[in-house]
Amino acid sequence: MARSTREAARALAALAHEQGGYFTAKQAQEVGYGYRHLDYHETAGNFERVGHGLYRLPEVPRAEHDDLIRLSLWSRNQNDEPQAVASHETALVLHELGDLLPGAVHLTVPPGFRKRPPTGCVFHKAALAATDIEERAGFRVTTPLRTLLDAAAGGVSQEEIGKAVAEALSRGLVRRKALDDATADVAFERLKPALGGKSKRR
Repeated sequence: MARSTREAARALAALAHEQGGYFTAKQAQEVGYGYRHLDYHETAGNFERVGHGLYRLPEVPRAEHDDLIRLSLWSRNQNDEPQAVASHETALVLHELGDLLPGAVHLTVPPGFRKRPPTGCVFHKAALAATDIEERAGFRVTTPLRTLLDAAAGGVSQEEIGKAVAEALSRGLVRRKALDDATADVAFERLKPALGGKSKRR
């Protein structure tokens, strides 16, 4: 059943507000906007086109993590499903673990992802499990545990890993046993000093 113009506008506004003001052409179509409507509203200044098939409602205030919402939607596949997940140094900042000030946005994308990273972004290719991901408003981020494992396997300094682990444990974001078990994998051995060298090998 076709929506009225007012109903379509309400549905699109509700969707866009959940995504920091952004919406895709496919999402707009699903609530009742055809391509001609998108062109009209873009010309009229009602919609702002920010990328291929990606739009924004100008009246919606920018979200705190506007860049991550935009990048998430930019990364969508042919089914309009976002592929990028904030991870590594960026996820440490989002979880408020340590004192890092990353110079780039770190995103994990599927191994087969083919888009080139935009300026200021670093891609890490991996197949994340659903249990490795948390939903945020308009984007996704790796869980505290997965974030610490990525940091230990990557280029984060030992000092920052130590701070992040201590904070995650003190705030109950991760269980010590999960970190202890992870040190059995050589990729995560850098967690040992942060755990006082008392990790359990199995």
